[in-house]
Amino acid sequence: MKAAVYHGKNDIRVEDVPVREICDDEVLIRVAYCGVCGTDVHIYNAEGGAFAVTPPLIPGHEFSGIVEKIGAGVKNVQVGDHVSGDPNIMCGKCYFCRNKMEHFCTNNIGVGTTVDGGFAEYVAMKASHVFAVPKNVDLLYAAMSEPVSCCVHGIDLCNIKAGDTVLVMGGGPIGMIAVQLAKISGAAKVILSEPVEEKRALALKLGADLTVNPIEQNLDEFLAGVTRNVNCVIECVGNTRTQEDAIRVAGKGATVMFFGLVGPDAEIKIKPDVIFKKELHVTSSFINPYTFYRAVELIASGRLNFDGIITNVVPLEELPEVLSNPEYRRKGKVVVKL
Repeated sequence: MKAAVYHGKNDIRVEDVPVREICDDEVLIRVAYCGVCGTDVHIYNAEGGAFAVTPPLIPGHEFSGIVEKIGAGVKNVQVGDHVSGDPNIMCGKCYFCRNKMEHFCTNNIGVGTTVDGGFAEYVAMKASHVFAVPKNVDLLYAAMSEPVSCCVHGIDLCNIKAGDTVLVMGGGPIGMIAVQLAKISGAAKVILSEPVEEKRALALKLGADLTVNPIEQNLDEFLAGVTRNVNCVIECVGNTRTQEDAIRVAGKGATVMFFGLVGPDAEIKIKPDVIFKKELHVTSSFINPYTFYRAVELIASGRLNFDGIITNVVPLEELPEVLSNPEYRRKGKVVVKL
């Protein structure tokens, strides 16, 4: 089969590799689409992913496809089913797994990070982490199940209440999903802070109530003019400056969610007095515990709109260029079609 194999820093090659034989509890999926995530860029740049990466490895953890083969013990899916897969497989035995914190498992398997993933014609994985998708759902959208599941976990941690004001910082694919989930969660006013005009226009189509250009407008003054209190700030840029801004502009009693991923050695300046006087809850979101099924249900319901979020569908051969050229990713979500 064709696969994109990561060999080390800035070295990923499309090669012919054998299809792995599956075990009795596994499923072989013929991949239709696999999304390019910020984690894949970090892997390409040898900065690691959510878990330690050892080359050679086939990356890719946001995929959809059709079941090609099932192991003897598999009951939850059948050959021909349309599926997506939760790439985070936990041991169930370590301290964290036994204390309702499975996403911090110390013996985890990460499809696309610790074992071969979805930038290939076929991917094998545990049946327990394969989720059937209704056949009327476009497999292109089904490939968004993993990022949506991560966003659902992040939104859960934001504790958004009906009537809240939510500020989303960054109009990339994650920010656009966050805008929609904030509205679904009951926010009365969702504001997107984003310097690119086209992305601000898209956010309004996807449900944002207001947008602001933080380069040309004073963000503090803008917020003071449109809301009495920002109840939640979701930082989706992954930049130390915007993370500092998020704490500064958050309202009294607000939750500040650091969703954007910065480099492992990045540092920000925090004034504890600001957190104290506003009684802020500063948190982050790590992968997607217990949210994958909900993500599939949301996508199947049609309540999430991906039009304009997915901007580039490319063949596998273009993946090295996508990972090395930031211009691809500035436009929106890039998805590889197998």
